[in-house]
Amino acid sequence: METRTNKLHFDHNKIFPVSRESSARVTVQQPFDIYLFFTVLLLVLVGIMMIFSSSAVLAKEMYGDTYYFLKKEIMFFVMGLVCLFITKKISYRIYARFAFVTFIAALLLMLLCFIPGLSHTAGGASRWVRIGGLTMQPSEFAKMAAIILIAYLIAKKGEKIKDFKKGYCPVVFVAGIFMGLILLQKDLGSAFVLGAVVFIMLFVSGTRLRFIFGSILLAVPVLFFLIFSVSFRMRRILAFLDPWKYKLDSGFQIIQSYVAFKSGGLTGVGLGESKQKLFYLPEAHTDFIFSVFGEEFGMMGVTIVALLFLFFVYRGIKIAMKTKEIFGMFLALGITSLIGLQAFINFGVVMGILPTKGLALPFISYGGSSLVISLTAVGILLNISKHTGEEI
Repeated sequence: METRTNKLHFDHNKIFPVSRESSARVTVQQPFDIYLFFTVLLLVLVGIMMIFSSSAVLAKEMYGDTYYFLKKEIMFFVMGLVCLFITKKISYRIYARFAFVTFIAALLLMLLCFIPGLSHTAGGASRWVRIGGLTMQPSEFAKMAAIILIAYLIAKKGEKIKDFKKGYCPVVFVAGIFMGLILLQKDLGSAFVLGAVVFIMLFVSGTRLRFIFGSILLAVPVLFFLIFSVSFRMRRILAFLDPWKYKLDSGFQIIQSYVAFKSGGLTGVGLGESKQKLFYLPEAHTDFIFSVFGEEFGMMGVTIVALLFLFFVYRGIKIAMKTKEIFGMFLALGITSLIGLQAFINFGVVMGILPTKGLALPFISYGGSSLVISLTAVGILLNISKHTGEEI
């Protein structure tokens, strides 16, 4: 308990070793967390395998190339792996210095989604930007930028984080800007996840519980309004409550997901043998790829992947707890929470435990922006793991 108290003492020099005086204080660098690295690598390889399995027929039908989605995902993986090794080498402390720069960059990228000619709309949502032949989803970068800035603010404010006006409100205001822009892109799922991550970071920082619970109570009617004022969101909730009543409309996807898991049984039907991916299950290679995985590898495969994500969360939290500097601690906590929450919300959605939210499964679902940013974030987490030694 004493170590925990010392960690949250918020010595400014321990947060940002940027002055000449504090630059003399360094930590013993350790090898990066190899267990975390290979866990992520295994999850990505599972994703590449499943993207080919779930998209080959669709790719042949749409593009005349069975390997269309596979080749693109491998390209994204290579890009993400390069970013991972770069961020693994760069000291995580540099992000504290450029927290506001990444904030501005993220805002500008998000605003590009509303510029005709650059924005790309799919499924009624303008979440993508197309420049040349490259399509990217700025909200993926924005979530990471938000975590960096909020980790910086929490660390800089120190004990003031317990003050409503000087500590709590500025952090919530910054988070609200990001969440507002994400909501304008009709991406309630990402806004919800970011809000949950921010509250986790604030809770661990020692923010008074009445501030957090008060904000949650105020957010509930806003959430109801956001859901029931938009027709497609309302249909998703109704389909979640009774999918068979809407089996030909909004309930069709989750019913096909049920069928996939039921067909998979304990050991699965075998790699490449899924029937639901044959134009029965929409978004089979993106949001609902885990349903295809469940059909092909059964409950045993589903359990193994869930345990891999649990192990990822365990290693990430362990890194955060062992980090001696406050900024690094909250940056590691934010990254771990973001990836972990997205994964387990996706599990809940495809299994019918949660309403459909349109959240991809990190490392596994098809998507360039998500994979590259997730691997970049893992690189930052691995760099933090190298600085968990005792101070000298």
